[in-house]
Amino acid sequence: MSHIARRVSALRSGAFGLAAALSLGLAGTAQAADENVMVVFDGSNSMWGQIDGTAKIEIARGVMENLLGDWTEDRKVGLMAYGHRQRGDCSDIETLVAPGADTRAAILDRINAITPTGKTPLTDAIELAATELSYTDTPATVVLISDGLESCERDPCALAKTLKSRGVAFTAHVVGFGLGADQDSGSLSCIAERTGGQYIQAANADELGRALGAISTAVAAAPEPEPVPEPEPELPAVTLTAPDSALAGSSFRIGWSPTLDPADYVTIVPVGTPEGDYGGYVRVRDHSEADFRAPAQTGLYELRYMTQKDRNVLGVAPIEITEPEVSVSGPESALAGSTIPVSWTGAVHGRDYITIVPMGADEGSHGDYTRVSDKAEGKLQAPADTGMYEIRYVLDEGKRTMAAQPIEITEPEVSVSGPESALAGSTIPVAWTGAVHGRDYITIVPMGADEGSHGDYTRVSDKAEGRLQAPADTGMYEIRYVLDEGKRTMAAQPIEITAPEVTLSAQGELRAGDTLRVEWSGAVHPRDYITLVPMGTPDGDHAEYFRVADAGSRDMSAPDQPGLYELRYMLNEGRRVLARHPVEILDADAPLSSGASLSAPDSAAAGSMIEVGWSVDSSSADQRITLARADQAIFTWLSATKIEGEPPLRITLPDEPGSYELRFLDVSNQAVLARKVLVVE
Repeated sequence: MSHIARRVSALRSGAFGLAAALSLGLAGTAQAADENVMVVFDGSNSMWGQIDGTAKIEIARGVMENLLGDWTEDRKVGLMAYGHRQRGDCSDIETLVAPGADTRAAILDRINAITPTGKTPLTDAIELAATELSYTDTPATVVLISDGLESCERDPCALAKTLKSRGVAFTAHVVGFGLGADQDSGSLSCIAERTGGQYIQAANADELGRALGAISTAVAAAPEPEPVPEPEPELPAVTLTAPDSALAGSSFRIGWSPTLDPADYVTIVPVGTPEGDYGGYVRVRDHSEADFRAPAQTGLYELRYMTQKDRNVLGVAPIEITEPEVSVSGPESALAGSTIPVSWTGAVHGRDYITIVPMGADEGSHGDYTRVSDKAEGKLQAPADTGMYEIRYVLDEGKRTMAAQPIEITEPEVSVSGPESALAGSTIPVAWTGAVHGRDYITIVPMGADEGSHGDYTRVSDKAEGRLQAPADTGMYEIRYVLDEGKRTMAAQPIEITAPEVTLSAQGELRAGDTLRVEWSGAVHPRDYITLVPMGTPDGDHAEYFRVADAGSRDMSAPDQPGLYELRYMLNEGRRVLARHPVEILDADAPLSSGASLSAPDSAAAGSMIEVGWSVDSSSADQRITLARADQAIFTWLSATKIEGEPPLRITLPDEPGSYELRFLDVSNQAVLARKVLVVE
């Protein structure tokens, strides 16, 4: 026998000898003291219902002492409630007092603090109470006090049958309190009937007090002892093989023979751990050997072959877990957000990792990290904030730090530059110095935007200059250099985004299918585009379109569908309309109007008065200049002025901002002579 085996054997003998002595000393304890009890209290909203002018919850609180009699002195008693915290939540079940000795006062205090609120998941509550009482291992009793039936779609009768069949000595007593006349109490009574308990119905305070007293008497009686089971046949021993020692956190090979059940497992625990407890483990499945991970803490351990069914230990092998000799190194300082070279020796397991954390950070915490794998060096990304940090070698198993080195993170000297102003949607040249990391980026954001926010951006990579696309909206902005690590702004420069001056022109009317000649000036970006859409189409939508590129004119085909249209110059960035021009598409055989024209400002303030000029080659009995919304039908308007005399005429604009249209109409001939878009600001 090795020295490890002898030390483990001595420790095991002492631990199991003490356990045997304790079991003999406790053999005479009364059966009743082994029975644990859980009171399950109804905290659902219906407990606010009144009986003789008093809420049911208050009645129940007043007589609870009738239940908690002298029997609580030698039992472990707990309290569970349901429906007392949230409305409509079938999972609202809580153990308010864990089963234990001398809990009578605590149970009464917690019942007095319950505020009825939600639903009645009594089946789930009984099942959870039985589980917490370890009903499959020890005698257990549940006392249910409820004023209503199950409301969460489970069958309490079926559960009662299951608990009785699986439990050592499981009993449920039920008190139905203040049930409605139309409620069938069969689902409550069967819980008691199927588990050998009592069911008592109480309609008022006196009856509830007597009911709880009767249940108290029933619980106080010791359960009849279960018949002594036939002894289980002795299980065969299993031989375990493993090395005498292993490094903390390392992998080592183990073997076993025979394999009894694929669900059995081999676990590792400190010497002296009670049988049935386990630590890290592997399932045996249909194998006879496996790789095993050593614990993070050093000391004397045992490998144990354990059965899944009863947690019986069928084989033991001693092993000593020893301390690895690990080192880690890196630079004494590094710039915030930069790449840090690190190296290490004595790697224990490939999933161990090197990380950087603030000096004195809690064990197991980590920042950026790299797995050691089968390497001896790697890289980390420095944090964004300056200060004293540690580079740590951390075991994957147990997250234990095996080695550490201090490092100071210092402030980089970074600059960024660009123009003082740029047109909305245009391309902005930018430059920078002192780049820290290739994934840092240059971005443009509104002045004062939150840290970490971004608009269009470009990675710094290994360059010193790049381009951004200006936002569509005008105003004051910032060009920022941002660390990829932590999204921290290292440098910024203000820039004003101004409105472009774009013009757009084309025919005012043409026939369906004809060629529309489009001309523009002041183009901002080659990916801006010009589109022709029905009048009133929301800004940002488009139909047929073409990119402006570096041209200044282009032909496009008119739509086949007659009607009022609008030609729009659209910024690619933000889909903002910079210029508009109205176009009327006539039937393919319709005559074009005579040479009429309108003159007026492109825009004016709401409520202001403007002058409108006109010219026309021929006159008729009813020619008018009208003002209409852009989406109004042609021969409807907000205001109309009949042509009588020489131009100009004065028109007062509406108070509501928006897109409007001046129209020169021949009403008598139902013809549109000329039109002009007008923006009211």
